[in-house]
Amino acid sequence: MKFAAIDIGSNAVRLLFSHVYEGINGPSFKKADLVRIPIRLGEDAFLHKKISEAKIEKLILAMKAFRHLIDLNEVLGFKACATSAMREAVNGQDIIDRVRKETGIDIEIIDGKTEAEIIYANHTAESLDPASDYLYIDVGGGSTELTLFSKTKIVASRSFNVGTIRLLNNIVSREDWNEFKNWVRTETQDYHPLTAIGSGGNINKIFKMSRKKQNRPLAFSKLRELNDYLESFTLRQRIEDLGLNPDRADVIVPAGKIFLTVMKAAAIEQIYVPQIGMADGLIHLLYENYKTERRKGIVFHE
Repeated sequence: MKFAAIDIGSNAVRLLFSHVYEGINGPSFKKADLVRIPIRLGEDAFLHKKISEAKIEKLILAMKAFRHLIDLNEVLGFKACATSAMREAVNGQDIIDRVRKETGIDIEIIDGKTEAEIIYANHTAESLDPASDYLYIDVGGGSTELTLFSKTKIVASRSFNVGTIRLLNNIVSREDWNEFKNWVRTETQDYHPLTAIGSGGNINKIFKMSRKKQNRPLAFSKLRELNDYLESFTLRQRIEDLGLNPDRADVIVPAGKIFLTVMKAAAIEQIYVPQIGMADGLIHLLYENYKTERRKGIVFHE
């Protein structure tokens, strides 16, 4: 069976197709295809509190293309969610209405807490050492979601308006930055040793650059070394010499700064990067809804 998820973020919009296979040991999830389009809604939303007509038209074009791909793939269900940029844009609801009218896609604007819950729907806790403590760090363009696990249970979770596009445009206030760090210090002070789990396109790219094997942790010192290395290049050099996409080349250093800041504040020495995010969480939720409706004998709809 196949499901689709649309993640409308502050930096890019993504369409994920994923297969779900049911076995005797439970379901397994395998990514089929991922389409990513860098629209940068956050540039407008965070600086001007309103998304421009030019970006709205790009978003609608992307959603039309996504709708065609979803129909061609004949998925059992799909869901679209928008995060920080659409939350802050005063014309966010108007955009949703236009997208629904022109594409038939119903977008849900979710708050930071819901975003963290969707990310948690990846069942990350099930793969953790039940005797250990972890801090899940999801860094996006507009916000960072933090979730503290102890013995596989969530003990604290919070969303902060600290993201890569905000840092890039110098619109994270000193007060917000200090509150961010103080929350990490306060909430994690009784949990040591603590290990980080990172998600988001930037940490995925940094992890690939480390050439670490999948399922192996990245040390804090190595992450700092990689971030210093990236910062030593100009934006143009990151694109031309390192081969980074233009929309990745400028935000990857601010992302590294956020991860390093959290890990330092929590005295974390290593981070795992399972390469999952909100779209993966949406796939899990779609499958769980499908199972529930199937048990009730209801035909599943998106």
